[in-house]
Amino acid sequence: MTTPAHPTRTVPTSRDVARAAGVSQATVSLVLGDKWQGRVSPRTAALVRDAADDLGYRPNQAARSLRLGRTRTALLVVPALTNEFFARVYTGAAATAAEQGFGVVLYPSPDGTGPARDPFASARTALDGVIASSMATHALGALRTAGLPLVMLDSDPTDTDRTNAAAAHVNLAIADGIHQVARHLLDHGHRRFLHLASAVDTWTFHVRARTLTAALPPGTTLRTVHSALDVHSARAAVETALTTTDTDRPTAVVCDDDILAAGACKALRRLGLRIPDDISVTGFDDLALATAVEPELTTVRLPAEQVGQRGMAALLAVLEGRTPDSTELPVELVARGSTAPAP
Repeated sequence: MTTPAHPTRTVPTSRDVARAAGVSQATVSLVLGDKWQGRVSPRTAALVRDAADDLGYRPNQAARSLRLGRTRTALLVVPALTNEFFARVYTGAAATAAEQGFGVVLYPSPDGTGPARDPFASARTALDGVIASSMATHALGALRTAGLPLVMLDSDPTDTDRTNAAAAHVNLAIADGIHQVARHLLDHGHRRFLHLASAVDTWTFHVRARTLTAALPPGTTLRTVHSALDVHSARAAVETALTTTDTDRPTAVVCDDDILAAGACKALRRLGLRIPDDISVTGFDDLALATAVEPELTTVRLPAEQVGQRGMAALLAVLEGRTPDSTELPVELVARGSTAPAP
């Protein structure tokens, strides 16, 4: 039996678009390359775009990139995708990149929240630029010789270290978030605080510690303990802090992020303390687990997707010779059941 032949589907070319629109291929290239202003009439540009849409024509990005001398690819360096925050940063960056015909290659550190290893040895020639979290800055030394523009996320804008010299910074209003937490707890009558701080040595956590110390007025007490960024370590740190001191028990635990806060809540329950009747707990990030714990967690909401969007937009601006937006992204305290008036 003879197998019936399948009709061959013809992929439309720029010549087909030119023929359908009644213009030259050069005009098609100008219009679809967004370089037509002042050279082609708006009516003709509309005809070309309509013809391309009708035919289902898509420009050959690989060939176009060769002509432009760019790969239209950015590298996003994050500490880990196991952290929901960075997964959302990637979502935002990829969405903005796609709108401009860019792709985003993701490089999560093999060491989790520790320093990322150098991802540039084989990839630097295939990249137009890099967006990196401050929690992965140890991976960026190779940029000195790679000559790639760098956008730093959540990092010190005054850092002049040439190893990590950034063309742009995208930051959240971290200090304002801590101020909102402090005001919320002080307004609820809290005067004795335990700060469960991240043991990760990075600018964003240093800001949280400095700001909290400065935000608490005379007559308050503050004790700080450090923990790795996981629930088990946080639980152990809080249990130790509350069982090895003769000072008055704190009435509020301020945590550097929601994962630490989840560990703190486990510790308090193990010690027979009620949240928030005996002690209040706050987090930072507003991850999904903030509403999964009971009581739900009072925390600071960070617009992670906007961080990724702004980071990609800043890189595109640098590549095009424009000045990136340097304003901080606002954050918001979300009050839930884990905080209440001090006992």
